[in-house]
Amino acid sequence: MALWGGRFEAGVAERTQEFGASLPVDRHLYREDIAGSKAHARMIAVQGIISQDDCDQICAGLDEIEREIEEGSFTFDIRDEDIHMAIESELTRRIGDAGKRLHTGRSRNDQVATDTRLAAKRLCRDMMTAVTGLREALISAADAHPAAILPGYTHLQHAQPVLLSHHLLAYAWMLHRDFHRLHEAYAAADASPLGAAALAGTSYPLDRWMSAHALGFSAVIPNSLDAVSDRDFLLDLQYAGSVCAMHLSRLAEEIVLWSSSEFGFVTLSDAFSTGSSIMPQKKNPDFAELIRGKTGRVYGNLVQMLVTMKGLPLAYNKDLQEDKEGMLDTADTLTRSLEVMAGMVSTATFNEDVMLKACGTGYLAATDIADYLAKRGMPFREAHAVVGHLVLTCEHRGCDLADLTLEDFKEASDLFGADIVGALDIPSIVAARMTEGGTAPEAVEQQAKLVRSTLIEEEAILKGM
Repeated sequence: MALWGGRFEAGVAERTQEFGASLPVDRHLYREDIAGSKAHARMIAVQGIISQDDCDQICAGLDEIEREIEEGSFTFDIRDEDIHMAIESELTRRIGDAGKRLHTGRSRNDQVATDTRLAAKRLCRDMMTAVTGLREALISAADAHPAAILPGYTHLQHAQPVLLSHHLLAYAWMLHRDFHRLHEAYAAADASPLGAAALAGTSYPLDRWMSAHALGFSAVIPNSLDAVSDRDFLLDLQYAGSVCAMHLSRLAEEIVLWSSSEFGFVTLSDAFSTGSSIMPQKKNPDFAELIRGKTGRVYGNLVQMLVTMKGLPLAYNKDLQEDKEGMLDTADTLTRSLEVMAGMVSTATFNEDVMLKACGTGYLAATDIADYLAKRGMPFREAHAVVGHLVLTCEHRGCDLADLTLEDFKEASDLFGADIVGALDIPSIVAARMTEGGTAPEAVEQQAKLVRSTLIEEEAILKGM
């Protein structure tokens, strides 16, 4: 009979028991559950609620169970419903009455909330660590290609030339924000619900701060109803994970495009590519595509959690059993995707000559020619129209702006001089973008120093967690 079965005359039907069991999922939280039980046992022993001898037996028994789970020799039984019951029932079988006293002053409601918060903190740390790994790979790739130039795009059309390092650092900044979103999710989980019991607190003289500190929580949740029913911290984790997955998907999309024959900007390492079962020549960016595809499941986990929470009255409801699978899946999916992307970026070959050649099409100098006229007194809107007409001329002739003669420019406006040729040089166009955050080499060098400093700060945060 289940540990809660005292008021029941019959056991739960087998199919119902299997349907209601969360053990296949929450068994992954065994470390958190054992840590929470040991902290609770030590606290209620100090408070005189159980004897020190009982506490010692409980902690020794839990240590033995944890060792067996890690070795793979522990036998789980679906009839135990969840990891909490599985561990407590086995503990009681081994040490007798002392095991039965463990649950004094505690409910599965505050127990599962504690386990979930501890797991959320651990998973946030894992994801944050993986984020810094990809940031390091992107920064290193940027450092390795300080002078490489490629077309920048808007609407996936050639727009203006930019440094490859500038482009890569844009993703490093996205991940910087992801790191701090995950850190906020960690902080949201960093409060202890232990001691809230089922929903109303308990009549035992618990020291909630003692168990909270033992588990590494920085605070206790002040309202017992909120303590057992809140899952906002999981929504924070899922949202932060979803935004990060979106950034990964954008980078993956560009890698897929850049590695195509049409672009040829990047050649992926064989270690991060696959072939075709029928076409011998193929080298496919499958892992970039897979990262892009996995974004959907991360989004789905966020939506599932939002829908689960939207209609729940206070306090605990069985619906909340559905809170852990998405959390675990998001963290695992995102951590592995970040690690694979870091490997892909760090081993990729960026084809600088192909990128620079691509800058010769798409009229990338057009904006600079308009700026040339504006700096000589022509209102920018008029300059925009003049250059638009020059682009149209090039389209009719099948040439680029650099192929036009000085006479062609003079015919468009008397403000053009012989120095217009300098405005058409791609490296000069890039070098002119000196504003903070711009793509000029000096500006990107300053940006790289700044992004490196943020990486150092993030590594320090991780060490302090």
